[in-house]
Amino acid sequence: MYANHDRLIIFDADGTTIDAFAAIDTTFARHGMEIGDLESFQKRRRLFKYLGGIRDFPNNLQKQFGSQSRKKLLTTLTDVYRDEATLYPGIAALFATLIATPGIRIGLVTRNITNDAELTLKILFGRHGVDLDGLDFITRIPVRGDKAAHFKAMRERYDINPARCYTCGDEHHDYEAAIASGMQPFIVSYGFEDHTRLIEKFAIPEEVISRTSEIACRRIRHALDLPD
Repeated sequence: MYANHDRLIIFDADGTTIDAFAAIDTTFARHGMEIGDLESFQKRRRLFKYLGGIRDFPNNLQKQFGSQSRKKLLTTLTDVYRDEATLYPGIAALFATLIATPGIRIGLVTRNITNDAELTLKILFGRHGVDLDGLDFITRIPVRGDKAAHFKAMRERYDINPARCYTCGDEHHDYEAAIASGMQPFIVSYGFEDHTRLIEKFAIPEEVISRTSEIACRRIRHALDLPD
């Protein structure tokens, strides 16, 4: 039925493997803006995540208005990602193990908006000892792009049984995309959405949600029969 017995795991980049909140917070601070704390950030929806709370909204909106302001903000964000941003604990070691394990396909998907996002990610991961050229693919998905379609395309590209495919992301859309593409989801609640909202608002089973990156890494290692 399928060409091989390979397994596939696809990671979301920002908020799952990369501490994107810290990078955004640093970038905003260098432009005289405040984004608030992580808990507040996780509870905001879409665009409002990047406009701060009620107190900071007017100042942030003014500083993000206009193409030149956005360009400067994007340049700073790119520099922060490349020079300072960090991977969550355990991620680098997990990637190294996955890359070295035969029969496992590894992919990274991102909506990252930094300049030349793929190069940015390669530099960031490289600082942590991870060569992204060892992955099977890196895919940048447009902001309004359908993740499920990309997941399904990658699964079909390698002709892998959906039951042997996994995704790992930090938002309810990641869970929905995994289910829609017939894959098994790992969800984390330390990124862009908080634990309570994932469960109560979107009815995601608590059993598939990891509160820390260390727990997520252990669950992935267990599912893929990898050493601790």
